[in-house]
Parts: sequence; structure tokens; C-alpha cells
Amino acid sequence: MLPFVGSTTNRAGLTILDSNIVTVDVGGQIFQTTKQTLTQAGPKSLFSGVSESHSGVLFIDRDPELFSVLLSLLRTGNLPYKVKAFDVQDLISDSQFYGIEPLLLNSLSNPSQFDAFNLEKSLVLPLNGRDSPSTITTAPCGSVHVAHGSKITSFDWSLTRKSTILTQFTAVDSLLAISPFVAAAGATDASGLQILDLQTGNVKKSLNWENATRSSSTVQAIGSSPEFLFSSFESGRRNSNSIVVYDLQSLSPVMEINHSEIYGAEIESAIPATKLIWVSGYSLLMSSGSHSRLSGVLGNIKFWDIRSGNMVWEFKEKVDCFSDVTVSDNLSRIFKVGVNTGELFFADMRNAGRENPWVCLGDSGKVPVNGKKEGLCCKVESHGNQVFCSKGGEIELWTEVVMGCSKKSEDGLENRVFRKNLMGRVKDMGAPKITNLAFGGNKMFVTRKDQQNVEVWQINSARGF
Repeated sequence: MLPFVGSTTNRAGLTILDSNIVTVDVGGQIFQTTKQTLTQAGPKSLFSGVSESHSGVLFIDRDPELFSVLLSLLRTGNLPYKVKAFDVQDLISDSQFYGIEPLLLNSLSNPSQFDAFNLEKSLVLPLNGRDSPSTITTAPCGSVHVAHGSKITSFDWSLTRKSTILTQFTAVDSLLAISPFVAAAGATDASGLQILDLQTGNVKKSLNWENATRSSSTVQAIGSSPEFLFSSFESGRRNSNSIVVYDLQSLSPVMEINHSEIYGAEIESAIPATKLIWVSGYSLLMSSGSHSRLSGVLGNIKFWDIRSGNMVWEFKEKVDCFSDVTVSDNLSRIFKVGVNTGELFFADMRNAGRENPWVCLGDSGKVPVNGKKEGLCCKVESHGNQVFCSKGGEIELWTEVVMGCSKKSEDGLENRVFRKNLMGRVKDMGAPKITNLAFGGNKMFVTRKDQQNVEVWQINSARGF
């Protein structure tokens, strides 16, 4: 008779189990694995001591079928195909019991699994109340926080656990997650930047900008880097604004940049920043803001060196000002949607000092009909190597195409070629206008005008169970 795997036979012919083999009885079903496999669970798991000291059969009073799935995760780092037969909440509950939820999260909501070309609308997260989402923020693990009216609703990484808090604002206009259960929130009609506990709704700290007129200061935008928290403030009298830099850990003010005052009728001298993006590859902060007047829309895009507090680059927008703007660190490009034409443009950050750095990716000769602003309310966001641009209720996916022989422009830089794909299915056409795009884990989140929900877009194989 052949000996068991992981066993040896002594001189008397008796089979002795290898000390590396661990036998586990889960709900009456016997499993055998190795100590090395159980160490994959980590030092804080239920199995942390088993690999060192346990001998004999370990009994665990849990569901054996769920355990078999989680054991496969420990063995291979991936979930088996049969996982689709289980309820995700049951799987999460048992992973928490065994202390291996981080491994489950990494398998189900890993940002490396994001595949822009295979995204489909797979889930709709309902929101309580009548207010539509004003802004959303995500975490790398895939959790999402949604501001709607005076409320903030949070969904965990699995999107199965939901909680809602009530804020002191009439409506939350800016929201940024700074840790799993803490967010910074502000409003354009109420004073102060509030640091909120998303579990209790308590205000942990309130931050304000002391402007020259001693008036209240409202929040226009929020951003962050690994070290700092940024907030764009405007005075209650709307005659001055500034960006305040805070230490992310202590929340103490570090410096003030882009301080502007309005003198007379010169509105250009003090357009507040309404979007803040940290560009990690260049260690710069991008701030952008625009203002609509009778002669058209004007705005500016600025890049700041936080170490010195100095402005590095500035783009003054007057001809076809941006409706929205973003920066792609991976592509070293700035992208904007022209408010007049509705076309997507990019500028190379390696040559940002040019007089006219913008290159149109669409119809460069497009002329708005009857003065209609085709790009009004369009959104643009970058994620990985792709750029996502909303046009009404549709989403355009722009991707760089690698050419076999790239020609160089007059400045010596390679010409970049981008191609457009429309996302979603034909049946989704005609949907209400998109108001927010955000990314977390392996998912894209979308909100629409007058809709009290959040759409979840993900690849077909990651739709859940």
C-alpha cells in the first residue's frame, strides 16, 4: 500500500505523517495542507500560531465549503472558479473570522485587474433620499463615498456594506477620502473645511482660512499628496482666494500658495481653483479654475512646486477655455475638454512652456453652432494609461496607440497618436448627463444628473457572485 502524500515509512513499516502537514477539521470535513500554506494568511490570522506549535487535528466550527474556497486563495493567491456559486457577504464574513480579509480584498478588488476596454455597467448602488450625487471620492481598495445633499453615503470595497452620515452642510460640494474612515468635506456656501469621521459623522477638526477681510472662507476644491492636504478657499465676499497646504498627519497649516485679490474689475486676477490634482511624477500640484463672463469663458491652469511655494507653469485659457481638465502622470500629458467645441485636447508636460501647447484630438476645425457651448459640463479624468471623457450621457475612452515609426514634431518630441472608443452598450445610449467619474480598485464609478444612485462599471469576470 502506498503511503500518504507528505508521509514517511519507518523500519517497522508504519506510516508517519510529515510534521509539515497540518490537518484541519472544518465543520466535520477534513482538510490537509502545509504549514507554509497557512503562513500565507499572515501573522494576524487565526492560523498564525498553527504553523509553529500545533500538532494533531485542529477543529474549526465553520462552513467547510467556504473554507475550501479560502484555502485555495492561500494556496494559489487566486480564488477558484467555483467562488461564483457563493454569496460575497458570506465569503467576507468567513475571511474576517479567519483574519484574511486583506487577501480576499486583494484578489477581488486589485487595481492591477482594471481593464478599461472590458468595463461594463454591472451594478447600480441606490442612495437614500431625493438628492442626486454632487461629488464622489474613492479609495485604492475600491470603496466609494458619495455626497448627496447634506449626506455622505459610504460603500465598502465589496459594495455590500453601506452607511450614511449627516453633515452640517446644506450640500457637500467637495469630498476627499484621506483614510478608510476619514474624509475632508467642504461646501461653496458654508465656511470651513471639515475633517469627518465617516463611521460616526463627528467632525474631527474644522480648518479655516484667515483672509484679509476677516470674512468666512468657503471651500472650492480639495486635493492631497502622500504628505499634504490641499484646500482651495475663497472669501465669503468673493474678492480673494488662496490654496492652503496642510500636513496630512497633524492637519497643521504648512504654507499658503496662489493667494489672489480682486482689484477693481480685474476678475482675471483672482479666479479661485476649483480642481486640485497632485502630479506625483513631477512632485507638482495642479490647480485650475475658470470664470464665465459676457465675452466668453476664461481660466487658468497652474502648476506649483510645494517645496518652494513657487509657480512653475501657467496656462491662460481664453480662446477655447476648458470645461474640465486633468493630468495623466503615466502619459506626462495635460488633458482638457474645450468648453466651446467640446473636443478633447492635450498638452505635453515636457514642453509646457510653448505659446500654444494644445493639440486637438478631435475636430480641430469645429465651430460651435449659434454660439452653443458644446463642452459645457463635460468631464475628463485619467486613470492608468487611459483618458475618460464624458459627452452628455456617453463616455469616450482615449488610448495612446504605439506606432512602429513615430515622427517627431518641430520641438524634437515624438508625436503622440490617440484613438477613441465609445464605452458601454447601444442600449445605454441616451442616458442622462454624466456628472462624476471616479476610479477605485478594479472599478469605475459614474453618477448622472437627477439620478439617485451610483453606477459601477467593471469587467465581466469581476461582477460578483
